[in-house]
Amino acid sequence: MGRLLNIVTPLHTATKRDYMGRMNDDKIGCSLKAREYEADYWDGDRRFGYGGYRFIEGRWAPVAKALIETYGLKDGSSVLDVGCGKGFLLYEMQKILPGLKVTGFDISKHGLAHAHEQVRPYLFNYRAQDVYPYGDDSFDLVISLGTLHNLRLYELDAALKEIERVGKNKYVMVEGYRNVAELHNLECWALTAESILHTSEWIWLYEKLGYTGDYEFIYFE
Repeated sequence: MGRLLNIVTPLHTATKRDYMGRMNDDKIGCSLKAREYEADYWDGDRRFGYGGYRFIEGRWAPVAKALIETYGLKDGSSVLDVGCGKGFLLYEMQKILPGLKVTGFDISKHGLAHAHEQVRPYLFNYRAQDVYPYGDDSFDLVISLGTLHNLRLYELDAALKEIERVGKNKYVMVEGYRNVAELHNLECWALTAESILHTSEWIWLYEKLGYTGDYEFIYFE
């Protein structure tokens, strides 16, 4: 298996979260609404998800720069984003490397319809757990940020094997926990997660499924 990285964590920790406030705010109803992955999830009230997921110039730039440098990408390289949402990260990557070939897919029609206009033509509606319409090693890098933990274990099996198959290099980021406090916070905050696993369980799963790429864990401390 690959390296444990720290690429998205600085962006994640910049946001403060009221764990108990969310837990006590009709958590079941909010979770059901969030799992539609449409307008309420992206651009509705914060209780249903992002609370307005809008493009902020430069917000994803450090992540884009780190990915490009870590994997030695250059003009002509190709990247697939599994669960790309509105494609803001792909846009920031292409800003740095205008010749970068970007592709992404997501299950959210709302997210794709409101993607950044520069990358919108390269995005399409698709599920992470289905067989990807690409041959082996089609992409120089396959990334998936904050998507895989929303799948059930049998779906994770399919998704990770497809990421492994189509990418020469791979990087995935999921929510995880290391102790009881982080487990409690994650259970309070998560609206869509189907697989809430300890980091040791994630690593075991990666190895069991033959995933050889890099990975990162997001913690709710």
